[in-house]
Amino acid sequence: MIEAHGLTKRYGAKLALDDVSFTVRPGLVTGFLGPNGAGKSTTMRMIVGLDRPTAGSVTVNGRRYADHTAPLHEVGVLLDAKAVHSGRSAADHLLAMAATHGIGRSRVKEVIALTGLESVAKKRVGGFSLGMGQRLGIAAALLGDPATVILDEPVNGLDPEGVVWVRTLARHLAGEGRTVFLSSHLMSEMAQTADHLIVLGRGRVLADSPVSDVIAQASGEAVRVRSPRADDLVRLAQTHDVAVTPVEPGLVELRGITAERVGELAASSGIVLHELTPLVRSLEDAYMTLTQDSVDYHAGGAPTTAASPTTEGAQR
Repeated sequence: MIEAHGLTKRYGAKLALDDVSFTVRPGLVTGFLGPNGAGKSTTMRMIVGLDRPTAGSVTVNGRRYADHTAPLHEVGVLLDAKAVHSGRSAADHLLAMAATHGIGRSRVKEVIALTGLESVAKKRVGGFSLGMGQRLGIAAALLGDPATVILDEPVNGLDPEGVVWVRTLARHLAGEGRTVFLSSHLMSEMAQTADHLIVLGRGRVLADSPVSDVIAQASGEAVRVRSPRADDLVRLAQTHDVAVTPVEPGLVELRGITAERVGELAASSGIVLHELTPLVRSLEDAYMTLTQDSVDYHAGGAPTTAASPTTEGAQR
């Protein structure tokens, strides 16, 4: 379990974290989301003692990370897969880590097999692809068979098979009763992997809820209705302060009313319905809505045709 209480962090005049509190519980995959600069990396670094909070505290399995006598057995961490001696082989890197905690060679072989590194275990890490580096970082995180696992962007650089493997691994670890804390910018992947979400924005907690609740809160009440008498149904619905979006003749979307209420209105007026579908937004939609006022860096639009080198060359 990870417990944060009133975490605050200042870097000079910048307030990176502002009184952040949350609990990451065992048996669940907890997703950690937020725009760039939201404070996610700072939080993760403080969990494992790489940064000190200006105020507040954070514990892993009931203790500060620094107070654990054998931290690899308590918490496995992937924060930066590149933080490895590039001249060592994958096996030597894991053996060196294992030696610090009295972990045997058999466990090193286990995590190499688990992460699919057998064919490159004797190769130098400096020649690894990004995906292989990620696999080695996950192997290191699992080396001590920890009760808590923290993975920062674990699918970065992985191929589709690797992405599915990480998803399966995270859910398997949670199913064993472990605490799994997972950050990712891939909303579609987080929607399939996480049970619970903690969302940061500008150093504050914007959401701390099950995935389904985060989506439901952002979605509100909306339905898609298809009927040969759609216009009549719209007139009835608008008396209930409902927003109407025409889609095509006979098909409308109504926001601010439940599917049950639409069905009741249609039945009471003898209106035939060919479709009545509650609309649920994606996690990506919900996330964008939730963090829209907390984004520090906004991308510009697509480059204009006039500014493209190809067009300029043609004009010359």
